[in-house]
Amino acid sequence: MTFLHWRVQSSRIAHLFPAGTRPDEFDGSSWVGLVAFELSEFAIRPGPVLPIVGHFPEINVRLYSVDGRGRRGVVFRSLEATRLLTVLAARATLGVPYEWARMSILRTGTTIEYRSRRIRARNPTSHIVVTPLQDQVRDNELAHFLTARWGMHSVVLGRTRFVPNEHEPWPLRAAQVISVDDQLLAAAGIPDIATLPPDSVLYSDGVRTRFGLPVRDE
Repeated sequence: MTFLHWRVQSSRIAHLFPAGTRPDEFDGSSWVGLVAFELSEFAIRPGPVLPIVGHFPEINVRLYSVDGRGRRGVVFRSLEATRLLTVLAARATLGVPYEWARMSILRTGTTIEYRSRRIRARNPTSHIVVTPLQDQVRDNELAHFLTARWGMHSVVLGRTRFVPNEHEPWPLRAAQVISVDDQLLAAAGIPDIATLPPDSVLYSDGVRTRFGLPVRDE
């Protein structure tokens, strides 16, 4: 999993958050994430790992949110995925803006290359090339803020819901950006960010994550 993040003023992105939430801040700023990874061993418990549909690359554009109850989470502006069934199911059940895309992940030596082209909606593309380093990231407050998110805020049936998740702390390493040529950020309503170098670049070999059901607030 590769995390690219840019610092932004909250006022610039506040209109992109669902009702009842606002931008969460670290060091006086909010953050925009472009996160690329490979999902594997997906299962709907207590069932087995799903063959074929349970393994695919993904790139998402994400913001960081907090609601009136103090729950901190993620707001996904878009999620590219290769599995059409996953795209349709996630849109229908969780209200997340998954998009069907052609994607690939290529590893050459120590370099990882992510490519994506959306199949509909003007076909925005993303091409990210990074080199993970050996330097481990520990006791870093910003890295914790960006990766230790225990849920997401999503609009389900017209109402903002909190969808919890559980996972171990991400084992993080520093990474070096070789190149970023991205149109997904602009398509998600955040133009011009991708022309700037990221303010934070992290890499992880991954964790196991468990997603819960949307929480209904009474």
